Amino acid sequence: MSTPGSIAPGRPETLTKEEEAKLKEFWNTALKVFGVSAPEGSESPSQAPATAEENGDPVTSHTSPDKKKKTLGRLLSRKEKTGAPRKEPPAATDAGADIALDASDDKYGHTKEFKAALASQTPSELRDAFWSMVKCDNPDALLLRFLRARKWDVDKALVMMVATMNWRSKDMNVQTVVGKGEGGAAAEKDNDFMMQLRMGKCYLHGLDKEGRPICFVRVRLHKQGEQSEESLERYTVYIMETARLMLQPPVDTAAVVFDMTGFSMANMDYAPVKYLIKCFEAHYPESLGICLVHKAPWLFSSIWAVIKGWLDPVVASKIHFTKTIEDMEAFIPKENIPRELGGSEDWTYTYVEPTPDENVPLEDEARKNTLQSARGELVRKYESATHAWIAGGEAGEIAAAERKAIARKLATGYWEMDKNLRARTVYDRTGVLLPNGQVDFYGHRKKNAGAVETSEDDID
Repeated sequence: MSTPGSIAPGRPETLTKEEEAKLKEFWNTALKVFGVSAPEGSESPSQAPATAEENGDPVTSHTSPDKKKKTLGRLLSRKEKTGAPRKEPPAATDAGADIALDASDDKYGHTKEFKAALASQTPSELRDAFWSMVKCDNPDALLLRFLRARKWDVDKALVMMVATMNWRSKDMNVQTVVGKGEGGAAAEKDNDFMMQLRMGKCYLHGLDKEGRPICFVRVRLHKQGEQSEESLERYTVYIMETARLMLQPPVDTAAVVFDMTGFSMANMDYAPVKYLIKCFEAHYPESLGICLVHKAPWLFSSIWAVIKGWLDPVVASKIHFTKTIEDMEAFIPKENIPRELGGSEDWTYTYVEPTPDENVPLEDEARKNTLQSARGELVRKYESATHAWIAGGEAGEIAAAERKAIARKLATGYWEMDKNLRARTVYDRTGVLLPNGQVDFYGHRKKNAGAVETSEDDID
């Protein structure tokens, strides 16, 4: 277990030279997919393979020595006639079938999603989908999630990232989920979605010992068939997107606690479990810090045997079974464990209904367009600086500092436009998620500390 506040390996602040080279290679390839050309006169980055082994993962070149296989570089190349003006094709590329991946390493059909994205979307659409996914994240940190998840294989990381972008924009339509939010669901009388929020089937509250936000899942509140599968999936993504906004750097993962108190077979439902696993493994890589399964009854052992078979070994290694409050305290301070689980956190989840005017800023198209235009200019500067950083040399060192400064502005800028993009949540209404992106899970403690109890002895 790392020290709270420490920065884990493979992050923007802790990259080795070999890892930084992989990140540059990833950016270079991604920018080609997005149709973002390097400025004229800039040199192509060196693609010399790194050979050092860092942090237990081999940071090596994964290009096949078999010359008959088409590399990703060839996949992304576009044939042009000499002197002919370059025109953006209707799709990013129609050569998606040329990429070769081991089928055994494509658990979630990323290659198919990758091909679909390249065949159906223009480079500018893919670029927009990427920057929409970034939100308040450091762009480097987002790319590094995919690189770490794919053991620093740039080709596989790109396929995974583009597949995720396609899933977010085409399959799940994440922006609509968070844009409509609770207020929209309540107005449309989407009872399946709202029921889960009102009962607190799962809720975000507090921090573990490493400063990770905790999602508590009260399994006993789920009944198979009570909500549609589509609603369960939308609710899962909604919670995960909300949790993303609660990550306070350098913390970049969350903790999940499955409270199995009162569990029976009526609560068992494999479909949402499979979907949650897919989300963590396929579309939110490197987002799970730890998962606790608390007070699982004996009948869960056979169920666990099935579920474990679905899990990637890395994800499975993050799951721990706890029986007592003392077991849980190894991961979460007792004062941060809710009383219903045996801790001393005097707090109970209570759903606060949306207010009629809380999402009015979503309708302010003029302000949204102004803010998006300003963000677009920052994105262009970031991409230009990234090309210079990739090229290296003295200009590359200057560009590296420029990229960091722009990344900070992008994060701040996101929160300036957040209310114009995202419907308010119960966490906004209760003062947990603040307008500037700060998170205060324990505001109730300050209120309680400020309250002075009066006894008979205090009265004259």
